[in-house]
Amino acid sequence: MALAALCSDDEWGRSWAEIMQYRFTSDGELNGHAVGNLLLAALWDRDEDTVAGLDRVGALLKVVGRVLPMAAQPLDIEATFENGPETQIVRGQSEVATAKGRLKSLRVLPENPSSREESLEAIKDADWITMGPGSWFSSVIPHLLVPSQRSAIVASGAKKILLLNLDTADKSAGEYAGYSPLEHLQILSTYAPDLHFDCVIIDSSTDGQDELRNHLSTIGSELVVADLRDGGAPLHHDVKKLGQLFAHIDTEILVG
Repeated sequence: MALAALCSDDEWGRSWAEIMQYRFTSDGELNGHAVGNLLLAALWDRDEDTVAGLDRVGALLKVVGRVLPMAAQPLDIEATFENGPETQIVRGQSEVATAKGRLKSLRVLPENPSSREESLEAIKDADWITMGPGSWFSSVIPHLLVPSQRSAIVASGAKKILLLNLDTADKSAGEYAGYSPLEHLQILSTYAPDLHFDCVIIDSSTDGQDELRNHLSTIGSELVVADLRDGGAPLHHDVKKLGQLFAHIDTEILVG
């Protein structure tokens, strides 16, 4: 989750980052849910203000930066998947993230929610807007399903960067379900056809680079290929490598 990613790089921050991302494993209703999400839900229920709740948790975790909600009201996510001749409708973040089959449609409920003004102002003032990595259908694309937020991102003069997920060994698993990098980009573009990325980043071990490069060359986007995998945790990006790459992009690739 975003708050965990912004935790300070000390013992306190690392401990809380691990706690916030811990997911329950049980046969009950908590199965698959992260501790951080439950803490946020409790604070939102108490304070009735999502921004105040996020700020309070941010202060507890000593985060570097600020996390803002993408909508002014609680949302649920629902998706329709096709798996051979069968069509399945699933609801809930963890359910969508682990559903099998090919995505047919994705939506948030209630539809067409409004945004918080704080979020729109942050987008307007941003120098960079980075999307990804993360659960493509349940975490990345939903930001584009809030009309005012999508419009703000498209209209922003910020440099826009898309960081694609790492390849997994099991390409039939969940959201990856055989999708190529280009297909991930095309699915995202379905929900924001006017959104142009200045730069798309992909790990050097990922298949489908030539296909993606050819497509990006036709729309004026840069493809950056780099070794970004964490050697000690191969399913994750190496944050130090990412930091160095973003510095390089800022000074050498997207200059001006």
